[in-house]
Amino acid sequence: MDIADSETHRYSETYPCRLPVWWARKGSAGPHIQEDGVTGMHVVLRIEKRFTRFERFLAKFMRAPREVRRPLDNMNSMLWELCDGTRSFPEVCSAMDSVFNEGIAPAVDRTAAGIDALKSRNLLTLLSEKYSGKWNIGPGLTPNNQTLGPIDERQKYDTEPRTIRERPIHMEPNSQQVEQ
Repeated sequence: MDIADSETHRYSETYPCRLPVWWARKGSAGPHIQEDGVTGMHVVLRIEKRFTRFERFLAKFMRAPREVRRPLDNMNSMLWELCDGTRSFPEVCSAMDSVFNEGIAPAVDRTAAGIDALKSRNLLTLLSEKYSGKWNIGPGLTPNNQTLGPIDERQKYDTEPRTIRERPIHMEPNSQQVEQ
């Protein structure tokens, strides 16, 4: 189903794709489309905090957490799952509209706003062609540039890959990619 303005939007010829970040699914399935990798479960992101020397001192003194956990709502969780780099922006808009109907109207603008919010936090990018497997986009994988503590088992995070694209890519130091 074509969504008005999705073919003429500035993102129309792009493929939204997650960047390397630790994430997991949690809870029971909510509204979603029936496609591989889209569960409708809530998504939780874990991001390491970066401190200056003084902030590190204060954080240690005040016993501040060393990471931020961002739980996403239903719409943003589905958007996150859809943005695996294989669906074009119009396809993502169509999927969001088919599930959330009036709740996301106008679908193109709201989907673009969600993508912009994730982009501004360096969690998502827009590719000019489909994702080719250059970095890890799957759940439960700590990016090379972060140090996260162990998972709290009481949270019951689901870190199972749902598609081939979500399986870990083993990166060699100073290399682009090693075969999957």
